[in-house]
Amino acid sequence: MTEFAAHHVPAEIRMTPRQRLTLVLLLGAQFMLAVDFSVLNIAVPAIGKDLGFEHGDLQWIVTGFMLPAAGFTLLFGRIADLFGRRNLFLAGMALLGVASLVGGLAQTPGMLLAGRVGQGLATAMATPAAMSLLTTSFPEGPLRRRALGLNGTLLTGGFALGSVLGGLLTELFSWRWAFLINLPVVLVVLATAPRVLTDKGDRARSKLDVLGAVTVTGGLLSLVYGITAAERDGWGAPLVLGALSLAAVLLVAFWYVESRSPNPLAPVHVLKRPTVRWGNFAGLIVVGMPSAVVFQMTLYLQDVLAYEALASGLAFGGASVAAIVGGLLTPKIIGSIGSKRSLVAALTVQGLGILGLQMVGESGNGIYVVLGAVSVAFFGHAMGLVSYTVIATSGLADEEQGLATGLSTMSQQIALTLGTPVLAAVALAGTDVANGVDGMRLAVLVGSVASLATAALVALFFRTAKVPSRHAAPIETPVA
Repeated sequence: MTEFAAHHVPAEIRMTPRQRLTLVLLLGAQFMLAVDFSVLNIAVPAIGKDLGFEHGDLQWIVTGFMLPAAGFTLLFGRIADLFGRRNLFLAGMALLGVASLVGGLAQTPGMLLAGRVGQGLATAMATPAAMSLLTTSFPEGPLRRRALGLNGTLLTGGFALGSVLGGLLTELFSWRWAFLINLPVVLVVLATAPRVLTDKGDRARSKLDVLGAVTVTGGLLSLVYGITAAERDGWGAPLVLGALSLAAVLLVAFWYVESRSPNPLAPVHVLKRPTVRWGNFAGLIVVGMPSAVVFQMTLYLQDVLAYEALASGLAFGGASVAAIVGGLLTPKIIGSIGSKRSLVAALTVQGLGILGLQMVGESGNGIYVVLGAVSVAFFGHAMGLVSYTVIATSGLADEEQGLATGLSTMSQQIALTLGTPVLAAVALAGTDVANGVDGMRLAVLVGSVASLATAALVALFFRTAKVPSRHAAPIETPVA
C-alpha cells in the first residue's frame, strides 16, 4: 500500500533531483549568512584587545555589518530581478569570501571593519538573490512551503548557533576563525552553483530606477545608523534625531518617486499588496522581539546569575532545537490551516513564551525559566518566520520575486537592528525605577505584548480568500 501510494504522489508535489541539489546549495549558503550575523558577538572583546580598538568603537564591529546588510538589501533584490539572480548570488558569495579573508587576516581596526562592511554588503547581495532563486525554483504550494520551512529552520538555527560557534572558536582557537570558517563554504558554493542553479523566468528589461535606489538606500542606511547610534548615545541625541529624521524624509521621498516612476525600483502596486504589507509587518515582530529578548536574557545569565559568556550561549541550545522542530512542522501546519492562521498561532506562541520570562528572579532557578520560556518562544518564532515568508512572497510573478524576497530579507535585518536597542531602552527605563531584573522583566513584557498584539491585528485585519486546490490545503489570496 505504501509503495502504491508513493508511486501516485502527484508530480507537482515531488522534488526533482535538480531541485534537491538546488535546495541543499541555497540552504547551505543561507545558513552560513545567518551565522555571520551573530558569530562575532561574543568575540568582540577579544578582537578589541588584539587590534587596539577604542572602547567606544567596538560597536562598529556589529554596526559595520548591519548598515550595508540592511541598507542595500532592497536595491540588490530588485537588481536580481533586472540583471539575473544567479549572477548576483555568485557575485555576493565571491565578495563574502574576499571580505572574510580580509577580516580574518586583519592587523588594524580599519582592516577588520573593511572586512565586516564587505561581509554586510555581500549579505545584501546574496541573501535576496538566494531567496528569489529558492522561490522561483519551487512552484507556489506544497513544494515551496517545504523549501521555505527548511530555510526558516536553518536561518533560525544559524543565528542561534552563531553565538555558540563564535564563543567556541574564540576560546579554542582564535576569533580570526569566525571569519575564516566561511572560506571553504564559499569555495564549494562557487564551484557547484554555476552547474546546479538555473535562473528561471524572463528578466524585466526596464532601466534601473536610480532616484528610487538613492532615496531608499539612503533612507535605510540613515534608519539603521540612527537606531544603532541610539543604543550608544540615547534616543534624544542630536545625531540620532538627525539620522532618524533624514530617514523619514528619504523614505517618504522614495514612495513619491516610486508612485511616479515609469520603471520603479519597487512598484507601488506590489508594496500595497496585503500579503506584502501584512507579511513584512508581522516579520518585524517575529524576528525583532525574540532576538532582543535573547540579548536581555544573555545579560541576565551573565550579570545576575554570573554565568560565563560561552555557557550563556550554550544555555540557548534548547531554543535552537525547539526552533528546528517548529520550522520543520510549519509547512504541514500551513497545509492544514493556512498561512494566515499559522502566522497568528506562531505570534501567539511566541508572545506567551516571552511572557513566561516574567518569572525570572535573582535565584539560580532562573535559568530553568529561561530555558523553558525561550524554547517555547523560539518554537513560535520559527513558525512565524516560515509563515510570514510564505505570505510575503505569495501571489507574485517570478519577475517580482527578487523584490518580494528583498523586502522580506530587509524586514528581518531591520528587525534585528531595531529590536535590541528598543527593548534595551525599555529595560533601562525600568531599571531607573527599581533594579536590573525588574528592568529586564519590563522589556520582555513589551516584547510579549508586541507579539500578541500583532497576532490580534493579523487575525482581525488581514483578509484572505480561499482558492480550492486539488492536492493541497486551500491557497490563500489577498482581498484588496
